[in-house]
Amino acid sequence: MNFTRQVNRALDDDHRAALDLLARVEQTFGRGGGRDAALAASFGRQVELDLSRHFGFEERDLFPRITEAGAGDLATLLLEEHETIRRVAAELLPLARAASSLDDAGWAAFRRSALEMVERLRAHIDKETAALLPAIDDALDEDTDRELAFAYAAS
Repeated sequence: MNFTRQVNRALDDDHRAALDLLARVEQTFGRGGGRDAALAASFGRQVELDLSRHFGFEERDLFPRITEAGAGDLATLLLEEHETIRRVAAELLPLARAASSLDDAGWAAFRRSALEMVERLRAHIDKETAALLPAIDDALDEDTDRELAFAYAAS
């Protein structure tokens, strides 16, 4: 998609990078049940970053604006998904941090949480790409877009 707003392009870039990582996680920990402590730790760090930086930006700076522009139902839905993803992350992150010392049961729990996270994030990214990014185009003027893009880049 071609986005006219800088904020949209930044979020879309994040989404594309996340989708690449999700594909690697799914391939590694999916059917074969692989064990890759470095990838597990990297995935955990990325999830943590997304929860604080990406979700925080959306909740603080975008959802109020799109609500004001008439897309409150969308903001509510995406916020509910953020909360669900945070609950999955609460299970995933301790396992990802301990990946180098997980036993068989730990790896099974990690794989289960990681694959649930992959599924939820992929679906969430699809919704954001299809609905949030176009709503941002409607909700932001050029000056606000520039200001928010700089704020997001600096975070």
